[in-house]
Amino acid sequence: MIIPIGDDQVRGGHFPYFSYAFIALNVFIFLVQNSLEPGTLERYFYLFGAVPKWLFEGEGMLGMLTSQFVHIGWGHLLGNMLFMWIFADNIEATIGSKRFVLFYLIGGLLAVWAHAWIHPESEVPLVGASGAISAVMGAYLVLFPTSRIKLLFLVFPFRIHAVIFLVFWFYQQAMAGIEEVNGLTLGQVAWWAHIGGFVYGMLMGGWYRLKGDRAEVQLE
Repeated sequence: MIIPIGDDQVRGGHFPYFSYAFIALNVFIFLVQNSLEPGTLERYFYLFGAVPKWLFEGEGMLGMLTSQFVHIGWGHLLGNMLFMWIFADNIEATIGSKRFVLFYLIGGLLAVWAHAWIHPESEVPLVGASGAISAVMGAYLVLFPTSRIKLLFLVFPFRIHAVIFLVFWFYQQAMAGIEEVNGLTLGQVAWWAHIGGFVYGMLMGGWYRLKGDRAEVQLE
């Protein structure tokens, strides 16, 4: 298994307060959630998750926001927080903390709708930060394509350019999403939330680059 463990950090720009705060908030919420009884936990997922069918009926709209801070298990949480830790700080340093908060949350909302559009009749709650984090990764691809991502294969570390890692990651999500639509695969992964978030992130990354409304930073 190949696992990303870091990237080239930036010098200058804004300190990534919210990138780290979001990680801490997600971990705190999960620890509280983890203390709930099984029956209460199921109701909790429906209360704070995003249920596609309900959204199209005009109900449970708050779940589009709260679902971004709910995870179903340690693996789900740690995987998402690892990607947040690697990619989010560079984006916040570049576009600023206030813009980052809006960018991140809107990315999560659009990711929920991308999933709901593909599964409009689903009554299974969608939870997790991966849609918003996918938006961060999409912006990272545009803003930092030459950054080097640190990967670990077994016990052997190596680096590849972000453009290679992120294009391959998105290709995997897109292929899985297409297979899901065609009924070739079933699973609990919200592929289309990843796809929707990533595309939004790329568009916004392009906007920040073209507009020039971003801090001057340098890769270390």
